[in-house]
Amino acid sequence: MQTYDTLVDALNDLKKQGYTTDFNLAFDQLKCHETGVCLAPSQFEITSFYRFEGMTNPDDSSILYVVEAKDGSMKGTLVSAYGVYSDPVSDEMLNKLKIHQQ
Repeated sequence: MQTYDTLVDALNDLKKQGYTTDFNLAFDQLKCHETGVCLAPSQFEITSFYRFEGMTNPDDSSILYVVEAKDGSMKGTLVSAYGVYSDPVSDEMLNKLKIHQQ
């Protein structure tokens, strides 16, 4: 598995590899705000993930998920805070994401 020093380095490298869609959590789905396309948990796979700790504040942490639509139509990334700043999500989405946080 590739390692990265910073979140920005990871995002830039993954874009070069074709992971160009920027996803956001939308409670029970991943949403691309640019195109309006949404993916339910059953429609995508998380192929890898990377954790980044805040340099000065441990609460300033995030996790980068590398996401691929099961039908092959989209490849992208999801950046999510974890801990006290994490976004509210459905149980199904939480289960999809949490196996990659351990």
